[in-house]
Amino acid sequence: MKFTEITPKGKVLTKPVKAVLSIIAIALFALLAVLAQNGSSYILKAVIQKGAVYAVLAVSMNLLNGFSGLFSLGQAGFMLLGALTYSILAIPVEMKETVYSYVGVSPIIANVHLPWVLAMICAGIVAAIFALIIGLPVLRLKGDYLAIATLGFAEIVRALVVSDELKTVTNGSYPLKSFPIFNNIYVPLIIAAVCLVIILLLINSTYGRAFKAIRDDEIAAEAMGINLAHHKRLAFVISSFFAGVGGAMLAMFQTTISSKSFMVTMTYEILLIVVIGGIGSVTGSIIASFLYIACSEWWLRFLDTPIAGVPLLKNGFRMVVFSVVIMIVVLFWRKGIMGDKELTWDRIYTFFSSIKKKFKKSEKGGVINE
Repeated sequence: MKFTEITPKGKVLTKPVKAVLSIIAIALFALLAVLAQNGSSYILKAVIQKGAVYAVLAVSMNLLNGFSGLFSLGQAGFMLLGALTYSILAIPVEMKETVYSYVGVSPIIANVHLPWVLAMICAGIVAAIFALIIGLPVLRLKGDYLAIATLGFAEIVRALVVSDELKTVTNGSYPLKSFPIFNNIYVPLIIAAVCLVIILLLINSTYGRAFKAIRDDEIAAEAMGINLAHHKRLAFVISSFFAGVGGAMLAMFQTTISSKSFMVTMTYEILLIVVIGGIGSVTGSIIASFLYIACSEWWLRFLDTPIAGVPLLKNGFRMVVFSVVIMIVVLFWRKGIMGDKELTWDRIYTFFSSIKKKFKKSEKGGVINE
C-alpha cells in the first residue's frame, strides 16, 4: 500500500520515498560533520558549532515572534541568565577559587557542581522562571510597548550581573571560565537537534495551533475558547527556556562568558536571522543561522585583509559589506528566504518539477520557432 500526501499543487512524493531521502540527507550531513571534525579547517568547525547555537536561539525567538505574534526583545537577557547559570553550576569545585580570585566566591556556590547536561537544563529552567515572573505584568502590553519592556528587562539583568551585591556569585565584570566546553563538533549538533525537534513537536501540537490562532486574530481565538493570557505566558516561558539553553551553548562555544557578550545588539542579531529566514518558518531560521554565521565568520573574512593600493580593504570593512548584503536581502525578499513556509521534500520536489517543466516548454518552443 502506498501512502501519499496531497498538497495544493497535487500529488507528490510517497512517504517511503521521503523516508529514504531523509536518511540520505542525514547521512550526508553526518559525513560533513565527520570531515569537519577530522579536517584541519578550524573555521569550518567554528561555523558549524556557532551555526547550531544560533539555530536554537533563532528558532526560540521565532516561536515567540513568528508563531505567537509577541514582539519581544529580551532574548539577550534570558541568554545571559542561561549562560551564567550554566557557568556557575558547571565550574568544578576545585577551580572556583581560581575563577573567583578577584572578587571571592560566595559560600552559596562554593561547593556546588553539576554535570554539564544537568547544568544546561538548569540554565533553561532559570531563564524560564524569570520569564514567568516578568511575563505576569509585561504580557499585558502589546506591540512596541512589549518590545520596550522586554528590552528594559534585558538591560536590567546585565546591570545586576556586574553589581557589587552579586559579584561573588556572577564574578562581576570578570569573565567566568573553566567550565565544560565543546570538545567536538557533534555535541552542539546533537543538542540543537534535540531542542529543534521539541520545538517542532510543540508547534505541530494543539498548543502550537493555539499560538498561531492568537497571532492571526486574538479576538477570534478568544471566541473559540483559547485562554489568551495562559497561552501567551506559555509561549513566553518556553521561548525563554530555549533561549537559556542557547545561552549555555554559547558559553560552551566561547569558552569564557561575561555580561559584555550579551549586549542589545545580540538580540538584534538573532532577530535579523529570524527576519532573513522568514518569520514563522523553523527551517528558514535554521538555514538563515548557518548562512549568517558562514558569511560573517568565513566567506567575507578576506575583506578584512589589508591589500596594498586598496584603501577600503582593512579591518572592519567585512561588516560594512555584510550589512549591505543584508539590506539587499531584506529589501528584495521581504518575507525572508522561506516566508512562513517550511522546507519539505514535497516543496523541493515541486520546485524541481516546475523547473523541469519550464525547461521542456522552452525546448519545445525553440523547436517550433525553428
